[in-house]
Amino acid sequence: MMLLKTSLRSFLAHKGRMVLSLLAVVLSVAFVSGTLVFSNTATATFDRLFASTASDLKVQQAKGELSDGGNGGKPRTVPIATQAKLAAEPGVKSAVGSVFSESNVLVDPATNKSVSPTGGAPTFVGNWTDSPRKTVDITSGHAPQGAGEIVLDADTAKKAGLGLGGKLRVIAQTGNHDYTIAGIATFRTTNPGAALAFLDTPTAQQDLLGETAYTSVEVFGDGSRTNDQLKTAALADLGSGYQAQTAKEQQEESAKGVGSFLGFMKYAMLGFAGISLLVGGFLIINTFSMLVAQRTREIGLLRAVGGSREQVNRSVLIEALLLGVLGSTLGLAGGLGLAVLLIQLMKAVGMNLDATSLAIDWTVPVASYGVGILITVIAAWIPARRASRISPMAALRDHGTPVEGAANRRRVVIGTLVTALGAAAMAGAAASSEGGTAGLLLGLGVLLSLVGFVVLGPLLAGGIVRVLGAALPALFGPAGKLAQRNALRNPRRTGATAAALMIGLALVTGASVVTASMVSSANAKVDSTVGADYGINSQVQGPGGAFTPAMVEAVKATKGLATVTEAKQLPARFTLPDGKQLEDGVTAVSGNFAENFAIPVTAGSIDSAIKDGGLLMPEKVVTEHNLKIGDKITVDYGNGHTQTLPLGAVPQRGNLFGDSPLASIDAVTKAVPATELPLDQALYGRAAAGADKTAVYNDLKKSLESYPQVAVFDQAGYKDLVQSQVNQLLYMIYGLLGLAIVVAVLGVVNTLALSVVERTREIGLLRAIGLSRRQLRRMVRLESVVIALFGAVLGTGLGLGWGITARQVLADQGLDILTIPTGTIVSILIGSAVVGLFAALVPAFRAARMNILAAIATD
Repeated sequence: MMLLKTSLRSFLAHKGRMVLSLLAVVLSVAFVSGTLVFSNTATATFDRLFASTASDLKVQQAKGELSDGGNGGKPRTVPIATQAKLAAEPGVKSAVGSVFSESNVLVDPATNKSVSPTGGAPTFVGNWTDSPRKTVDITSGHAPQGAGEIVLDADTAKKAGLGLGGKLRVIAQTGNHDYTIAGIATFRTTNPGAALAFLDTPTAQQDLLGETAYTSVEVFGDGSRTNDQLKTAALADLGSGYQAQTAKEQQEESAKGVGSFLGFMKYAMLGFAGISLLVGGFLIINTFSMLVAQRTREIGLLRAVGGSREQVNRSVLIEALLLGVLGSTLGLAGGLGLAVLLIQLMKAVGMNLDATSLAIDWTVPVASYGVGILITVIAAWIPARRASRISPMAALRDHGTPVEGAANRRRVVIGTLVTALGAAAMAGAAASSEGGTAGLLLGLGVLLSLVGFVVLGPLLAGGIVRVLGAALPALFGPAGKLAQRNALRNPRRTGATAAALMIGLALVTGASVVTASMVSSANAKVDSTVGADYGINSQVQGPGGAFTPAMVEAVKATKGLATVTEAKQLPARFTLPDGKQLEDGVTAVSGNFAENFAIPVTAGSIDSAIKDGGLLMPEKVVTEHNLKIGDKITVDYGNGHTQTLPLGAVPQRGNLFGDSPLASIDAVTKAVPATELPLDQALYGRAAAGADKTAVYNDLKKSLESYPQVAVFDQAGYKDLVQSQVNQLLYMIYGLLGLAIVVAVLGVVNTLALSVVERTREIGLLRAIGLSRRQLRRMVRLESVVIALFGAVLGTGLGLGWGITARQVLADQGLDILTIPTGTIVSILIGSAVVGLFAALVPAFRAARMNILAAIATD
């Protein structure tokens, strides 16, 4: 009890010095708890949506073994009679015929702009029915009546500025169809980001399917039979060619798609939260190390009156525990605010979640208190152990830093060994030809090299800080000289402070190297392998992004185009000569493919393979299975469509078409009827000899102006597109690493603030012998800049090593050109100096305000 009282009094006595450490814990825990609450809330919201709208039984045409009929293909349908058969089944209350298609784009005819989602969410157009479990309710207007009316969901209508009586165009596989908005429908629970429109049943069948059929029949039971019993009876009655899903199975399938996105987002954010926790650990280590150093006399007195080493150790750890509990509590509360903020951000992109019903299960407080307390206690263990080793007499004589000769020798040995192991792992990753092995070695190398640099940081501080601060005495006189010496006074403290900044900057530098190399490699491939002058892509993802026959004809009819290359994606299973099977997609391309793409090969000829009906297989597959040109490969496209094709060419790894097998459309149609082929996913065009490429480019855009979801790129535009996509990834990484950088800056502020307290008497003496307030503030600022630059130098060097190795590991994926982003590196160094100046503002101001006599009298 006495130990607890002592720890509590000490904690309260030094609470001001722990504020920044507390803030670091709060921020990190808030990131963890906020991520978990957001993920739980989103999952619970979608679970409610799927549970409230799923029918008891959904009956569809059976999926092919390899394909679901999507990817721009015609929707699977069931005959009209299916609905009547199911309605007559025992235990069925009602059966509703449903028509739904994803292969659509919604357009505002007045502006000729797409109103469909562009971030990957689908666009559903279907028939309005009197289903017992509707997804939406009509809240304005009425249900569609006749061929010219449509109902639009409220979220899409609001974003597009559309209302009752407005016009809406649906671009479907069957053509373009214009309607008048007769009603506005509001989601009962939440809109997962999709656009939703409804037609009456005959119009939906004609305009979406081109036939009188349903895409599914939704069955609702009367309660006398279970859903599984309904399923068994329905399949038995309908015979082969059908599949049925109970409500539970529908919910699981729907949740799987949403869950994959939410899961990726959740673990990515938790990963970056972990980085900020690691950075915060260094801040806590520094805080308790400096507090222990400042309380040397107090600890010595405690030991002198009978306190044991274990009691001193526990005293410091109890203070850390109090800090962890308080920080975790505040962080948990802050996480709720972060979760609300994330929900509002999701609303901005169309995913409407309810912030009034946050889902907080037991994992949230357990994870919050677990990580907050654990990281705090572990970080404080090193200073606590150091405090327990101070002898009573040494503590009573002086409060300086103990001699660390033996510790430094151990640091040299351990740090050098760990760093060498990390370098060896990264060298192994760069040399490995196996992607999985290389990735594991790279991860191990990153971890070991990081630990090694952290261990060696205090030893590197002496040399690097001397170099970084060499010009300070000449430029800033006594203030500059004092700043340099202060940074060198306690290398362990300087190293730990810089390490926090080093981690974030190393990750930023490494990511910048990889992304810069990605852009350079893609641009080089465009220059060397793409003969096509234009690329035509859809800005809508999913089935709605496929090219309808009308779009393809519009492209081909453009004046000045010599060739147009089409590309389709089909699922396929390959049976190789050794009997092994490989399930992958195949890209089917036009016979003029080689005219527009000069893909390098390791064997065979692209032109001959495409024109002669051969198959192009990835180099990795060919090597692993010892394939030779001419070897026969059986291709199964599903639904009974099979053919045997010879191996005609082997493209080099990392080409623009990735590692997808390629074949000609003509060859594929010998096995798969043209009516069952999916729509084109991309188109490429080449201008005729002598044609004005700019004029052809403008004509091509004019040919497709009725399809606003389609974008036309020339080679320069394609390079800009790649750059913008990579920048989006890089900015996301920068944003997520921002928390770690903020915590690292708090660490610099914390170190300087505690250092000012520790050197109170020294500062008073300096002021007494003539150092002005301005010189004192400059001294603190320059010390901060030197520490920040030290961390930036270590982080940049480490990040370059990581980035260069990662680029080599990804060379087989197309990153064959190494690019060092010198502009980014220079910006990091300049930014670090600015961060150092910013971090020193408050500590410098406090130091300059000290009363000289009171400072000198401080013990």
